[in-house]
Amino acid sequence: MAKISKVVKNNRRKAMVANYAERRRALKKVINDPKSSPEQVDEAVLKLQKMPRDASPVRVRNRCSQTGRPRGSCGNSASRASRFATLHVRDRSPAL
Repeated sequence: MAKISKVVKNNRRKAMVANYAERRRALKKVINDPKSSPEQVDEAVLKLQKMPRDASPVRVRNRCSQTGRPRGSCGNSASRASRFATLHVRDRSPAL
């Protein structure tokens, strides 16, 4: 079982990623566009750097939906692999 504070922090990160997603997408589009001037690219990079670090989707951790364990989550069900195996043996596996 994961610490509740870690699960809450990860949920807060997910909300922040959703909140900043459109802004990040627009800035990334300017940065990666070959038609953008160097000044526009520099301005977009600075704006991207000023955003909170937790707004980056890379910082969100996949966790087991039942226990919050950070490693071994299994596919779309977001359950831990060993938990999934236990449920499968008991014939209560979630639909994949």
